[in-house]
Amino acid sequence: MVNTMKNIRKAIICAAGIVLFSLTEITACAGKDGGTADVPMITWKGGNVQPEDAAAPNDAPLTDSQVFYKEVAQVKNTFDTLNVATYITKINDDYFISDCYHDQVIYNDSLTAPLTEWKVLTSDVHYAHTVASDGTVIVIDDTENNRLLVFQKTDSGYVHTQIIENTGLRPHYVQYDGATDTFLAYSSITGEMFYLKKNPPQDNGVISLYVEKILKLDELYAVYVRSFTMLDGYIYFVSGHNNQKIIKAELNADGTALEIKESYPVPDELAGMVQLTKMEDYYYITISTDNAENQDYATIIRCKRLSDLADGNYEDVYQQFGVSGGTPYYITQIDGRYYMAHHRTSQNIIAFDIKDNEIRNVEVIY
Repeated sequence: MVNTMKNIRKAIICAAGIVLFSLTEITACAGKDGGTADVPMITWKGGNVQPEDAAAPNDAPLTDSQVFYKEVAQVKNTFDTLNVATYITKINDDYFISDCYHDQVIYNDSLTAPLTEWKVLTSDVHYAHTVASDGTVIVIDDTENNRLLVFQKTDSGYVHTQIIENTGLRPHYVQYDGATDTFLAYSSITGEMFYLKKNPPQDNGVISLYVEKILKLDELYAVYVRSFTMLDGYIYFVSGHNNQKIIKAELNADGTALEIKESYPVPDELAGMVQLTKMEDYYYITISTDNAENQDYATIIRCKRLSDLADGNYEDVYQQFGVSGGTPYYITQIDGRYYMAHHRTSQNIIAFDIKDNEIRNVEVIY
């Protein structure tokens, strides 16, 4: 039964029943539309899943968890460049970078050191996109393996403590919500949000996580959504190339469902969004592709009202960063500055400030 359920979780068919998705081709840069077929079938890591095996959007996924205590070896990064950097954050005194296509997450206490002086937190991942922490527990999305990896910092170093399997299809974005002391992990293909809570510490100090609930937005089933944004009590899901709208949702009163409050259509050229971030008076949105998955449309735009996007009332600010031809990805704030992961160029980590709604002090870090 367990194996059957795991196989079912690998199947995904759009509502129309005629679009073929080749999930092995969906990358950090862009998902690729596999075209259409008379008989829908999903290709997953070389194996075919018949349509009758596909899970409905309202079928709860199966999750397994392994808890252990494995010290992380002090191994230095062997790469002197980043390969599709997707995320940078700081946890206590250490910076962390998701070096996505090198299949690793690296860390260091300085942003001025050469990359070969950074240490490897884990290389047991296949495309890790983001890192989240409450200051003690660290959660990483292991995207292509459909799971989450959990770590902790101890007096002797970092410890790998847990693997949470079967967290949807391609979990692509994890965040920590301090207001509710909850980790949120989003399955980028199935419209499922996993809410993870902490267990009391074990005798060895390990704080394991458990899946408290899984809430779904059926409208985002089979839509490649790269991130969500928690803002003013709402969760914003950016547009995917095949739905072309930003969705504003809210947790209902008893916390049992995500309810859609608003939808903001976006034009074709903005369809493949990466992330929405509010900085001062503007919403900034990083774009990976248009609705045809063309990466030539990668850019950064901003607007004061999301409702203006449908009319093309937005400002393209990509050139203000002094880079071009790449893919802007996730933006984070660290110690008062903003940092953007950026790939398809040699300029991969970019720092900048926003002052009086102006982009200032742009600096390429790596």
